[in-house]
Amino acid sequence: MQISTLTALSPLDGRYAPKLAALRPLLSEFGLMHRRVQVEVEWFVALSDAGLAEFPPLSEAARGLLRGLVVRFSEADAQAIKEIEKTTNHDVKAVEYWLKSRFEKHAELQRVGEFVHFGCTSEDINNTSHALMLKSAREQVLLPALDRLIERLRAMAHGWAGVAMLSRTHGQTASPTTVGKEIANVLARLQRARENIAEVRLLAKMNGAVGNYNAHLAAWPDFDWEGFSRKVVEEHLGLTFNPYTVQIEPHDCMAELFDAVVRCDTILIDWCRDVWGYISLGYFKQKTKAGEVGSSTMPHKVNPIDFENAEGNYGLANALLAHLSQKLPISRWQRDLTDSTVLRNMGVALGYALLGHDSLLRGMDKLELNEAALADDLDGAWEVLGEAVQTVMRRHGLPEPYEQLKALTRGKAVTREAMAAFIDGLALPPAERERLKALTPAGYTGLAATLARRI
Repeated sequence: MQISTLTALSPLDGRYAPKLAALRPLLSEFGLMHRRVQVEVEWFVALSDAGLAEFPPLSEAARGLLRGLVVRFSEADAQAIKEIEKTTNHDVKAVEYWLKSRFEKHAELQRVGEFVHFGCTSEDINNTSHALMLKSAREQVLLPALDRLIERLRAMAHGWAGVAMLSRTHGQTASPTTVGKEIANVLARLQRARENIAEVRLLAKMNGAVGNYNAHLAAWPDFDWEGFSRKVVEEHLGLTFNPYTVQIEPHDCMAELFDAVVRCDTILIDWCRDVWGYISLGYFKQKTKAGEVGSSTMPHKVNPIDFENAEGNYGLANALLAHLSQKLPISRWQRDLTDSTVLRNMGVALGYALLGHDSLLRGMDKLELNEAALADDLDGAWEVLGEAVQTVMRRHGLPEPYEQLKALTRGKAVTREAMAAFIDGLALPPAERERLKALTPAGYTGLAATLARRI
C-alpha cells in the first residue's frame, strides 16, 4: 500500500499534514540529513583554515561547491544518502560517503577528501545537527507561532479591557473582574514562557569518541583542538560550546528547552479550558461558517472544537516532551544508544505543540463577546458586593463587619434592594453610605481595566 495522508500512522503526516508544512523540512529525517551535511562541511572548511600543513586552505571555488551542497540540499540528495545507508547500515557514515562522492570531478577536493569527518565520532555530527534543527525550528516556526497567539491575546485584552465579568472562584460567584484583565493574566504568563523558550542556550560538542580529543591529539599533538572545536561550534554553527562531555553531549539543554515548551503548553491548556467554560456559560459566542455542522443529529450545535483540539494536542505534546526531557540526559557510562531513536521524535512532540497553537488561534479568531450574558450574570449577583461593604465597615470600625455580611449573603441570592437596605442601616458617614449604594457588580472591578490596557 502506498503511504498517503490517508494511510499515515501519525495524524501529523495524515489529517493535519498541511498545518505542519513549515516544521517538516526542519525536524524530519530530511532535516537531520541536511544539518549533518552542514556540520560536515563546516568542520571540513574550518580544518582547511587551521594552518595544518597537510591540509592547505581551500580555494573559493571549492568552498562555494561545498556550501552549495548545503544551500541546495534536496530530497534527491537525501534519498541518495539513504541508498548508501543500505550498504553501510550507518546513517552518519552514509553522509560522509555521499559528501566524498561529490568530490569526484574536483581534483582539489579529492586530494584532501580524507579530512571529511576527520577526528569526529558520529555524535560530533549528530549533537550539532540536532541543536541546529531545534534552533531553526524555534526561530522559524515555534516562536513566530507563539507571537501570533500573543498578539491576538493582546488585542483581546485591550479591546475588552473595560467589559465587566463575574469571577468564579471555586466555580462560585466572586468579586468581578473584566474580560480583558482575565486575558491579560494569560498573556503575561505566556510572555514569560515565550522568553524562557527563547533564552535556552543550545549546546554542542565536537571533541571525539569520548570527549577528550584522543584521536585529534594523536594526529597533531601540538594543535589547540579545544579552541578549534569551540570556534567551529560557536562561530561556524552559531551554537554554544560544551567543553565537558562523554561521547554524547548530555542533552541537558534539550531538556531545558522541552521543559520550557511544556510550561508554555500547560499555560495554554489552562486557557483552553477557561474559554471552553466561558463558552458554556454564554459569555462567548462563536462565529459560524456556512456549510459547517456541529453535530450529526443536533443542528443547533456550535461546538468549541478548536479549543478542545488544542487542549488534546497540547496534552500529546507534553507527554512526549516530558519523556524526552526525562530520558535524554540519561546515558549509561560514556554512551548508550537509547537517545538515538527517541531524538527522532522531536518533530512529533513539537509538531503536536504547533498543532495546538494553530487550533487555539483559529478558535480565538471565532470568538465574539456576549456582553448581554455577562451583564445579566453580574446583575444577578449582588452578593459579591459583600466584600466591598464589609471592607468599608472595617475601615470605619464597625463591629463584626465580616460576620454581618456573612449572615446577609452566604449561600443566598441578594438583590440590589436588599443590599441597599442593609447599607442604609449601617452607622457610616452619609457620604460613605451613598457611595456604597451607588456601587454595582459591574462597577466593582478595581484596577482590572487599567491592568488589561497596560500589558
